[in-house]
Amino acid sequence: MAHEQLGLTNDELLSTTRAVRKRLDFDRPVSMDVIKECMEYAVQAPTGSNAQGWQFVFVTDEAKRQRIGELYNQAFSVYREMPVAIHKLHMDSEDKSLTDSQTRSASSADYLAENMSRAPVLFIPCIAGRTDNEAGANIIAQTGTLGSIIPAAWNFMLAARARGLGTAWTTLHLFHEKEIADLIGIPYDDFMQVALIPIAYTKGTDFKPAYRPPVESVMHVDTW
Repeated sequence: MAHEQLGLTNDELLSTTRAVRKRLDFDRPVSMDVIKECMEYAVQAPTGSNAQGWQFVFVTDEAKRQRIGELYNQAFSVYREMPVAIHKLHMDSEDKSLTDSQTRSASSADYLAENMSRAPVLFIPCIAGRTDNEAGANIIAQTGTLGSIIPAAWNFMLAARARGLGTAWTTLHLFHEKEIADLIGIPYDDFMQVALIPIAYTKGTDFKPAYRPPVESVMHVDTW
């Protein structure tokens, strides 16, 4: 039986699939039935050469979630002090709407780091091959590999949003990728993890488009 959807239009879905952190409902269970339903749309995504070299890991075991959460929080503590951290990026902008958005996002990122293990499901999309070795060092290998898994994960996140589930794309667990691979049995040499995505139902479903500067500031036609 198909799970009830929110009735969003295509444009509403595309513009309101937020990185949800503070509004994740950690106390409401998420069934594997709804996860599997979202997976049906994940695997409709394109892959390079139609290789479909993807694998998708969902962690529900409490002890494993706890350990992954600890490792994520350790990595977040390092990231927080880096120049590229959301706590520092764009904070000196003259665009107050942008700095306000960054401040809110930084606060919610802190919250997620402290509570990652509480998400009822942790989602780790993986792709065959590695881009951090000699075989994956060229740009074609890198973009082809990542471009063969990120669209599938995003399809999943869109399908989840349509069903009242919240997600957030994070990558800091990759500081500890080998340990996490060993923890849940991912063959590290053959498959690369690309994200750690908490999944939970959301507290309310009334998400709005995020603030973004005008598209003209990033759009080029025929020439840079």
